[in-house]
Amino acid sequence: MEIFLQQLVNGLSLGAIYALIALGYTLVYGVLRFINFAHGDVLMIGSYAGFYIALELSQQLGATISYQIAFLMLMGSMLVCAGIGVLIELLAYRPLRNHPKLTVLITSIGVSLLLSYGGQILFGAQPRPFPELIHASQLHITKNLTISSSHLIVLLVTAVILLALRFIVMKTRFGMAVRALSMNPQAASLMGVNPNAVISWTFALGSALAGAAGILYSMTIQSIEPLMGTMPGIKAFIAAVLGGIGSIPGAALGGVLMGLVETFVGGSSFSSYRDAIAFGLLILILLLKPAGLLGKAQAEKV
Repeated sequence: MEIFLQQLVNGLSLGAIYALIALGYTLVYGVLRFINFAHGDVLMIGSYAGFYIALELSQQLGATISYQIAFLMLMGSMLVCAGIGVLIELLAYRPLRNHPKLTVLITSIGVSLLLSYGGQILFGAQPRPFPELIHASQLHITKNLTISSSHLIVLLVTAVILLALRFIVMKTRFGMAVRALSMNPQAASLMGVNPNAVISWTFALGSALAGAAGILYSMTIQSIEPLMGTMPGIKAFIAAVLGGIGSIPGAALGGVLMGLVETFVGGSSFSSYRDAIAFGLLILILLLKPAGLLGKAQAEKV
């Protein structure tokens, strides 16, 4: 039972990171109906932004362990990624908005490759240790059950961001515009919604979530490198499909489930197959329930 609870804690922590990334996929898909495969590489940009922000603040303020610097690093990373997301939408996706979805999909793959391999040129290909601003401590519940401070921080930050996102989507004029544009773009435009502005802000919000996930993920694995966003991005996409692409609660649920599955499989005799099981889960959900666990099947007019 203690081993089960330990794996449960580890899975919830990993699933919270996947949930943040999956929410970015869901926000963009809900408005534009396409998958932004460059989203995982925005996570990588956020990790490097946090890395350089932390180094600069530590030098300026003369501190190596500080919750204040960690908070500023998180906010700075989210702002940088929000700006990157707006630029990607403006330069790569907006000119192709009236083109076939396959064209935009191929473009997103190209943007992903540009960011990942451009990151190798800009940042170098070698992994770097991520700065430990908050001293890692262990809370021993029982002999075999411990909860690290990093797990608590990941769960707390994710919960706060999810609550803030729910407030933005459900209680603000911007959230109302996003939901209107998602349901009926033509009617929303006729009612005064500016599609370009809403889509830009949606990319900014989704990319900011990727930036936060990048900081939490880097804090967990304690290293960064230019290709680090590829596999988390793919698994978060699987999580979004699992929960129901386009559904915000579905993305959060899918991320948690994905983290739990990966953690429990990784702790079993099938640990070498955990990536294969993740992709098998994607195939299974597409075969049995293509709309996802919380998604709704929609009939398309032809």
